[in-house]
Amino acid sequence: MTDSPKDALRQAALDYHQYPKPGKLEIRATKPLANGRDLARAYSPGVAEASIEIKADPQTARDYTARGNLVAVISNGSAVLGLGNIGALASKPVMEGKAVLFKKFASIDCFDIEIDESDPEKLAEIICALEPSFGAVNLEDIKAPDCFVVERICRERMNIPVFHDDQHGTAIVVGAAATNALRVAGKKFEDIKVVSTGGGAAGIACLDMLQKLGLKRENVWLCDIEGLVYEGREADMSPQKAAYAQGKTPATLDEVIEGADLFLGLSGPDVLTPEMVSRMADQPIIFALANPTPEILPDLAREVAPDAIIATGRSDFPNQVNNVLCFPFIFRGALDVGATEINDEMKIGCIEGIAALARSTTSAEAAAAYRGEQLTFGPDYLIPKPFDPRLMGIVASSVAKAAMESGVATRPIADLEAYKRQLDGSVFKSALLMRPVFDAAATAARRIVFAEGEDERVLRAAQAILEETPEQPILIGRPEVIESRAERFGLTIRAGRDFEIVNPENDPRYRDYWGTYHELMARRGVTPDIARAIMRTNTTAIGAVMVHRGEADSLICGTFGQYLWHLNYVTQVLGSDTLKPVGALSMMILEDGPLFIADTQVHPEPSPEQIADSAIGAARHVRRFGLEPNVALCSHSSFGNLDNETGRRMRAARDVLDARRTDFCYEGEMNVDAALDPELRARIFPENRMKGAANVLIFANSDAASGIRNILKMKGGGLEVGPILMGMGNRAHIVTPSITARGLLNMGAVAGTPVDHYS
Repeated sequence: MTDSPKDALRQAALDYHQYPKPGKLEIRATKPLANGRDLARAYSPGVAEASIEIKADPQTARDYTARGNLVAVISNGSAVLGLGNIGALASKPVMEGKAVLFKKFASIDCFDIEIDESDPEKLAEIICALEPSFGAVNLEDIKAPDCFVVERICRERMNIPVFHDDQHGTAIVVGAAATNALRVAGKKFEDIKVVSTGGGAAGIACLDMLQKLGLKRENVWLCDIEGLVYEGREADMSPQKAAYAQGKTPATLDEVIEGADLFLGLSGPDVLTPEMVSRMADQPIIFALANPTPEILPDLAREVAPDAIIATGRSDFPNQVNNVLCFPFIFRGALDVGATEINDEMKIGCIEGIAALARSTTSAEAAAAYRGEQLTFGPDYLIPKPFDPRLMGIVASSVAKAAMESGVATRPIADLEAYKRQLDGSVFKSALLMRPVFDAAATAARRIVFAEGEDERVLRAAQAILEETPEQPILIGRPEVIESRAERFGLTIRAGRDFEIVNPENDPRYRDYWGTYHELMARRGVTPDIARAIMRTNTTAIGAVMVHRGEADSLICGTFGQYLWHLNYVTQVLGSDTLKPVGALSMMILEDGPLFIADTQVHPEPSPEQIADSAIGAARHVRRFGLEPNVALCSHSSFGNLDNETGRRMRAARDVLDARRTDFCYEGEMNVDAALDPELRARIFPENRMKGAANVLIFANSDAASGIRNILKMKGGGLEVGPILMGMGNRAHIVTPSITARGLLNMGAVAGTPVDHYS
């Protein structure tokens, strides 16, 4: 008998936690500990110097320890998810999971701490005593009303941010979702009636936050298992609930739901019935956030209110209210400015950042992570998805700004825009390295024609180009296909207004284009009929002709098809005595920095002169990224120890470079390990002319170069910028089918740099 799907899922979850090693966290050293010298600095006697500095100035703990980026995730296990009071030990997998989310989404280190203490005041005392260890505290899964007591005491006594995520994280995401839901419905906070079934910590915090956003206290009806919270009620009351007492007589949810604009559910399954929904206001907003079964299922609500705007706590419905949209980034901003607390201004800054992001164009990365979902702002897309990489930069910088403006930042950031770029750079691996190229591209509005204009990646890249650069994209494709796909992907760009379209099937310039192509190719066997056919079907040739005619400044092609096929048409149309393909250069962005590889595509077995040309072109491009080239000529032979064919060609290429008197450092021939390891290279050939590790590897055949490129990309976690086609005066670049939308944006910036920036 086979296991049920539920049993299979349970076992898969257990296996995930157990293998290949138990748990979801480990500790790794950030400094070397390979010899006695390292040990003397890491521990006695060297460690005493750091302790002395911190004793003299406690603020330096951020400089000499991990405290400034370390958060404690703390629980006593009294209210864990939907499991209830399962105790501190059983809560550990959940707290480990929270720590993993901090690391994944905001690069924040965490220790999960499970404390076996049920008395809220004693629990708070324990937590307060941990302040020297951490830069901030995230309280988690502590039952109400104890959580209110614990947070109050900790906030009063501790001089670091203390944040109860079950309360405030939920409230922030609900606040962002409600902000956008009201925008969609055409309503305002100050005018709406809210009925809530959340009498716990999260529900109360949500109501408090909605009030800060403009909701009027007299328009709130709070219900719990005992019914309406009213003045004089004695059963199951707390000061937090009493603050929302409405009237002086008992009532049920069914009796108070009439005319409600917003239902806020943080209670249990099936609390809200379709009949109740039918008596709510027009276009009701329903936040049914109970997990795993919401207060009402979206399909049931829409049977009686088709225009309802609905959010749940589940990932299989639109508008999942998920705290991961908030807590990593509010802590990131708070830690980076040394905030002493997380105050209301910071929470509202977080809300505004999240809400604004949902209203902007969806990122290509989020679209890829949620393929098949409609990610266009509206009733089914009120808040961004957790894997939208823009959350870090937008939300954390909004929080940091609010902390500084409200006076709780001990280390204010002078340049918030630079800070945001830094945050983006930690998410988008190419962002910081591409900055000099984008800055250079900003000096001229070049026209970039994309041969495969109907491709989703190209459409997303075109949107990003218009948002981030002064460049003017031109797309080759069928207008109706481009328009329908742009709408489907939630893009705001439109043909005619934002970009130009060249329609291969029906363009008024068709006669001019095939005539130009025939003129260029008439003595190479191309008849007028062939020219006409190519200008109807070959978008790479069309784009190249546009560049040749001066109607575009650069061509980007290659999102499908073989590289050399595209290169053939690029060379036919744009090649000349002075413009010829030298090689393809790929910048691989690795954990420890960039590594440039050439020639990955153009010359299968380059001659010494072609190798030298490739090295010179690579050096020029490396400088465009603000780096100084250190070029290694790579082969199986190292400094003459093998008399093989690649070694001979590399030695000859070195001689060519010597004769040309180049202005960059190069050396070879050598193995890749010698190129990347200066100590090994010095042992093999002490007189070598190179200092430090090579950042450019030039290979003797494209098989080797392309193979290294693909290994680094697929197994080494490398992100590729390129391939950059060298030697064609920036008039064309041929990418590969694996390129992403962000990769196309990066190539657009490369293509958008005027030629006079090449020197």
